[in-house]
Amino acid sequence: MAWFYLLIAGCFEVGWALGMKYTEGFTRLWPSLGVLLVMGLSVYFLSLAVKVIDLGTAYAIWTGIGIAGTAIAGMAWYGESTSFLRLFFIFLILASVVGLRLISK
Repeated sequence: MAWFYLLIAGCFEVGWALGMKYTEGFTRLWPSLGVLLVMGLSVYFLSLAVKVIDLGTAYAIWTGIGIAGTAIAGMAWYGESTSFLRLFFIFLILASVVGLRLISK
């Protein structure tokens, strides 16, 4: 169940990162409150995951999901660069996340 919590935490990590675009520097109330709520949920699910998963592994995977997910969403929804090198390095992040999962207890 801890790995599922970590996946959920990573998805919320992507959600708040994408939501930041709409807060306009936390000057818009509702988007700002939404981002703060999703941030809290992300950290909450991370805290559940680290009860079982080593902290360093969980944190690396949490941020990896956030980094790769946000970059992929930016390419899909905001027309950000899809250059070969960008895609290659995102692939490396995802490969690292999978590798950490495979070597974890």
